[in-house]
Amino acid sequence: MHPVAASPHAVARLRAARLARSSKPFLARGGIKGARCDGCRLVPSHCMCHLRPSLSTQAGVCLLMADIEALKPSNTGWLVADVVEDTHAFGWARTETDPALLALLADPQWQPYVVFPAEYAPPERVVHAVHDASGPSAKRTLFILLDGTWAEARKMFRKSPYLDRFPVLSLSPSQLSRYQLRRSRRDDHFCTSEVAALCLELAGEALAAETLDAYLDVYTHHYLRAKQQLPVAREDPAASRWRNLGLVA
Repeated sequence: MHPVAASPHAVARLRAARLARSSKPFLARGGIKGARCDGCRLVPSHCMCHLRPSLSTQAGVCLLMADIEALKPSNTGWLVADVVEDTHAFGWARTETDPALLALLADPQWQPYVVFPAEYAPPERVVHAVHDASGPSAKRTLFILLDGTWAEARKMFRKSPYLDRFPVLSLSPSQLSRYQLRRSRRDDHFCTSEVAALCLELAGEALAAETLDAYLDVYTHHYLRAKQQLPVAREDPAASRWRNLGLVA
């Protein structure tokens, strides 16, 4: 694992495509003001592109993103794509489906799992663990994450018939969400990168899970300090944890 140049990943490409279709600029509400870095979406004074890690993992992530989700600076699917090399991202629409998404889901190297609470799926589809992907002929695990507001995620789950043939992975996290960039009415609602970290841990990708978890803390610190017009604090617990993982800070 090493810091890499911020080349466009799947979410960055999706964001660029969505911006190209926009008739007017996207203005984030209540977030950081001013020009932002294209690599990390932070203001230049708080840029963290030099911290970006990249990990090769056996498991992969497929992000299905609500219409403007990739445009939001607070979106954490971007962080997943920063950390996990095998991250795929697609915009979601009720009336049409990207052929590349269908091709990915049909690729025989992958065993997809739709990550969603058990209460919204028939019991026969619900699982709480993933298959063993360590054998030479075993399929790789692909976690499908529905990236949007809770209302948007429920809509995507209900109205995406091409996902109906896949098992629904229901997580039972033991910790409450630490995400501070958007407000949720429920403590058990996790942001996308938190869910991805829990999934990676379940798949035996301990290093990737811990890296992504720590990376969210670093991003949150940079984001909030920029919003408050304060410099990054190098002795902040997030930065200390990052250094203790052997990552550049």
